[in-house]
Amino acid sequence: MFKRILVPIDGSATSDKALALALQVASDSKGTVRLLHDLDELMLLSGAEGLDLLKVMHEQGMELLGRAAETVKAKGVPVEIRLVEEPGRRLGEVVADDAKEWKADLIVVGTYGRRGISRMVLGSGAEQIVRLAPVPVLTVRGADED
Repeated sequence: MFKRILVPIDGSATSDKALALALQVASDSKGTVRLLHDLDELMLLSGAEGLDLLKVMHEQGMELLGRAAETVKAKGVPVEIRLVEEPGRRLGEVVADDAKEWKADLIVVGTYGRRGISRMVLGSGAEQIVRLAPVPVLTVRGADED
C-alpha cells in the first residue's frame, strides 16, 4: 500500500523510533524509504566557533543521513537521502514540498509530546507536517518532556 515513505530525521531517539516504524511499513509493503534532514538556524548553536558553520552543519547532516541510511540498508529496504539547506523555511513546508516532489505515499515522523510553554516557544514540527502534508502522516510518540 505505502511504497514511498518519507521520514524526516534529526538524530533524536524519537526520530529513531519513527525510522524503525517506517522500516517496518516499508518491509511489509516492499517500499522505499527517503530520509530527509533539514538544516535549520537552531543548529547554528552547536558551538562550532571559528569554523565555517555552514560547512560543519552540512557535514553533520550528511553523517546523520549516512548512519540512518546504513540502518535502512541493513534491513534490506531501498533508501534515498536528502539534505535540505534552505534557512528560514519551516519544517512543515520543507517536508510537504519534498513529499509532493518525491511523490511520497506516507510520511512517518516522531513527535516529542511537548506541552505548555516549551510547545509554545519551540513549536511542533510534527504538527506543522500534519497540517501541511499532501499525504497521510503517521506520528510516532516520543517520551514526554518534563
